[in-house]
Amino acid sequence: MKAGQAIIELKDVKLKRGSRTTLDVSSFSVFRGENVAVIGANGAGKSTLLQVIACLLRPSKGKVYTRGQQVGTEITPFEARRRMAMVLQRPYLLDATVFDNVAIGLRMRHVPENEVKARVYDALALFGIRHLAERRGRSLSGGESQRVSLARAVVLKPEILLLDEPMSSLDTPTRIALLEELGRIIKKTGLTTIYVTHDVTEIPFLSDRTAIMDGGRIIADGPVRKVLHEEMRCALSQLTRAANWLIS
Repeated sequence: MKAGQAIIELKDVKLKRGSRTTLDVSSFSVFRGENVAVIGANGAGKSTLLQVIACLLRPSKGKVYTRGQQVGTEITPFEARRRMAMVLQRPYLLDATVFDNVAIGLRMRHVPENEVKARVYDALALFGIRHLAERRGRSLSGGESQRVSLARAVVLKPEILLLDEPMSSLDTPTRIALLEELGRIIKKTGLTTIYVTHDVTEIPFLSDRTAIMDGGRIIADGPVRKVLHEEMRCALSQLTRAANWLIS
């Protein structure tokens, strides 16, 4: 879906660490209502891309925009980050109740306490964990902890939700159940998301568009089926060439 101004836009962005270029993206935009999966092998630049979008890393060159405002000139990185929420591989919960873990972002934004209470309980219900509200965050299972982490992000009503391999540490049944649940929540709430993963099987649950990264570059970007079909075709072509070489 493309409607109006891009929520996030990168133009000619490069990030160097020493003499090595770890990110080289000429153009990348995400519009309201889009759900984009960013895939690639370890070291492809996926998490680096997400950290640049989240204004946690400053690019060596190029421009990052949020809703048409250039980060660093028209809007500060801090102001840009307040429009986003991010979920990491590990939940990093506080040694506090589940309610307080989910409420922390709202309280930091000085949201009135009666509104905090309503929004937190709504977010907990959305992820099926309202009954855990008074449990200590560090007493939870892996799946419960990640649900709390997701609720903590969603409760902020971010313009864009950034997800950095949030299912990678979960066992397979828990991962599939949470992927299905999160997919339903994304559709229900109309969230705009960027989902980073190295596991191609997770993409259909959450995304309608896929960007493939390799060597810090986006080498393909488009509808999920089209991009994955092209990747499979290329992979089969490479295998065929290798097999022909072996038997020749």
